[in-house]
Amino acid sequence: MKIFIIEPYFTGSHAAWANGYAKHSRHQVEILNLSGQFWKWRMHGGAITLAEQFLKSKLEPDLILATDMLDITTFLSLTRTCTSDIPIAIYFHENQLCYPWSPDDRDIIHKRDKHYGFINYTSTLAANAVFFNSEFHSNAFFEELHRFLKHFPDHRGLENIERIRKKSQVLHLGLDLKKFDQFKIKKENSGNGKIPLVLWNHRWEYDKNPADFFNALIVLAEQGLDFNIAVLGENFSNSPVEFENAQKKLGGRIVQFGFAETFEQYANWLWQADIIPVTSNQDFFGASVVEAIYCGCFPLLPNRLAFPEIIPVDKYADNFYNNFDELVEKLAGAICDIQQTREQDLSPVVEKYCWEKMAPYYDEVLESL
Repeated sequence: MKIFIIEPYFTGSHAAWANGYAKHSRHQVEILNLSGQFWKWRMHGGAITLAEQFLKSKLEPDLILATDMLDITTFLSLTRTCTSDIPIAIYFHENQLCYPWSPDDRDIIHKRDKHYGFINYTSTLAANAVFFNSEFHSNAFFEELHRFLKHFPDHRGLENIERIRKKSQVLHLGLDLKKFDQFKIKKENSGNGKIPLVLWNHRWEYDKNPADFFNALIVLAEQGLDFNIAVLGENFSNSPVEFENAQKKLGGRIVQFGFAETFEQYANWLWQADIIPVTSNQDFFGASVVEAIYCGCFPLLPNRLAFPEIIPVDKYADNFYNNFDELVEKLAGAICDIQQTREQDLSPVVEKYCWEKMAPYYDEVLESL
């Protein structure tokens, strides 16, 4: 079967997902993409450019798999001469109905932030199948969609919610976790004298809530606990001020501050790290967290978002917290009893997200379309 992935925002986890499935699928998978920048313009105009490229390619796929950054209605209208008989599915990495916007965004200030969510909505109507990367994401989308449509004055189309729900299902994110294996370091062999290493490996953006992460570490530093910090992840020119403040207040403890230039460097830091406290306000799956857990990091996760689904909270209650004070308490315990912390290995729990296991399932689901 020939599958055509269309990704208007080809960077980070979006690019890794597309490349990973193309690599591990038993089907022939081609990727049509635009660079991962100017996300609003990608949602507005990306469909036009990608439609032009699709028509020029002369490819005849059996299935089109687009992501949530594509305006499917515009794409299909511009390619209807050759896509009318091709089923199209949409995969939601995130959605703009319930994604937390930055309070400084100019569209929020001018109260014109609804259109991107409407693109997601009309795309689900036009698609033959709708996939979400977690159950939490699916539930959040439909809950918010109901509120969203009720804002309009008439012809709200609330009956469309059930239509969309019937063609929707969860298709968890696949990850290329096995590529970390060649850089593996056994934490139990790292020596009793090694200072605990706390990890941040997410994007440097407001929705990952760096304030709680660094504030918790500042509290523990003031209590005199001994630990180091590795701050990885993609950083931007307008990164939250918390990162700059952390350098001032925790600078002597920070052993890495900035994007890892190579995958080898990134993998080495994950294998060296001991604890990953997660403070996100938004995570529909949490790919960077799963990568760290696979590399043996002890996770401290908020008891919300997708995390209780990704790591079963009923079996691993000690790895979850309910508020900031509990985060500080559990993080202190993990640092003080670092040898026991290093002995816990949750990597078997997340191995199910390896592409070696996920790709065959993707193949079967997409074949059914």
